[in-house]
Amino acid sequence: MASIKFGTDGWRAVIAEDFTFANVDRVAQATADYWKTHPVPGTTPRVVVGYDRRFLSEQFAARVAEILAGNGFTVTLTHTPTPTPSVSFAVKQQKAIGGVMLTASHNPPAFNGFKLKAWYGGSAEPAMCQAVEALLDQSPVQALPFAEAKRQRKIVLKDIRPAHYTAIKRLVDFDLVAQSGLRFAHEALYGVGAGCFDDLLAGTSCRVTTLNGEHNPGFGGINPEPIARNYVRSAAYLAQHPHDLCLVTDGDADRVGGMDGRGNALSTHQIICLLLNHYILNRKQGGRVVKALTTTSMVDKICARHGLELVETGVGFKYIAAEMIRGGVLLGFEESGGIGFPGHIPERDGIAAGLVLLELLATEKKPLTKLLAGLEKEYGPHRYARIDTHFPLEKRAALMAFCKDHGPIRLLQSPVRDVKSFDGVKFVAEDGTWLMLRGSGTEPILRIYAEARSDADAQALLQIGVKLTKKV
Repeated sequence: MASIKFGTDGWRAVIAEDFTFANVDRVAQATADYWKTHPVPGTTPRVVVGYDRRFLSEQFAARVAEILAGNGFTVTLTHTPTPTPSVSFAVKQQKAIGGVMLTASHNPPAFNGFKLKAWYGGSAEPAMCQAVEALLDQSPVQALPFAEAKRQRKIVLKDIRPAHYTAIKRLVDFDLVAQSGLRFAHEALYGVGAGCFDDLLAGTSCRVTTLNGEHNPGFGGINPEPIARNYVRSAAYLAQHPHDLCLVTDGDADRVGGMDGRGNALSTHQIICLLLNHYILNRKQGGRVVKALTTTSMVDKICARHGLELVETGVGFKYIAAEMIRGGVLLGFEESGGIGFPGHIPERDGIAAGLVLLELLATEKKPLTKLLAGLEKEYGPHRYARIDTHFPLEKRAALMAFCKDHGPIRLLQSPVRDVKSFDGVKFVAEDGTWLMLRGSGTEPILRIYAEARSDADAQALLQIGVKLTKKV
């Protein structure tokens, strides 16, 4: 039997190797066993199940629904490929005990995955994922055949997207957006976000262009990840057909990237800082700011300038979600493009991020390039870089211990003032420059991250990180 381990956001594996119907059965039954033995006051025995556009996702979702129905749950099953944040919102709205999303998010087309959503409409906490793992194979699989489950209304097919769209429209000044006349492009990367903005902005003065929106389980030969190397075709289109903004969403539309409307890639760090500045200066809002360790230090400077508390978490939106559940959070975000908004769900939402960016442009009435130049003038240049290197899993603990105790005393010209070791090891210099080493949760891969005032310096920091890996 394949070993099934939950990573930073669910269980993922290669279709027909480990991601099989037999293994999905095992995970679905363990999940049902967990929910049966861990009832949540105020929730109903209902589960929301959604799926993305990957090969066999619809069939995997139907099988999960059969097993949950066979264990006594009522299942709301999406009738079409649906964004992950729509599933998370439906869990909260329907007071369900939880949700399951069949998706491998940004992973290559060969993968599929099983994301667990908790009753509050966000990613399941690590303790819940570990508890589900511990219940694998503890009881036989119980399933109610699909046709019979539908007849008994134990499985109900429903389009849950409209309720989600209504909710995110309320997050922004939608009338302002509707009257702005903005030219908005959306690079869907062949994912489930395709068509969302056509629906959201229908009947407004905004003009929407959806790029790579067709249903293609092979994702057009790319990975549906919002990073610049996957924007080549859409960037060429935008160079010839300028827009005010191009939002990019990943395969399940919970993470974002972007371009400036002429095809120049924006980093997720730039998007994060634009949104944070907008919430502080234009919306006049305050609160705790939550960021993952690998996010730009420009956030630290913005928070210091405006006297906002900054909370730094480990990598994985579930840690940010935990802070959002506590309350009082202005924004929560991570380097990979996950952004959570107050008054919504404790979950990253790429569709909501697109609307808030439109609100920003409608408010400022300035090009993105000028807004970014203003941030850099105010807080200085911040250049980010990352590499992924192969590193044996069995040496990971020794490397982290070595880095913690024998790391560099300077990063380029600036003394190291802090070493953070609660998720990998991060060295922070007095001038804000930083270097971080962190292993993948499930693969023999070591990620090295750096940020400095220039691209050359960021690359030099990465090489310092590579040298550290050779000491163990």
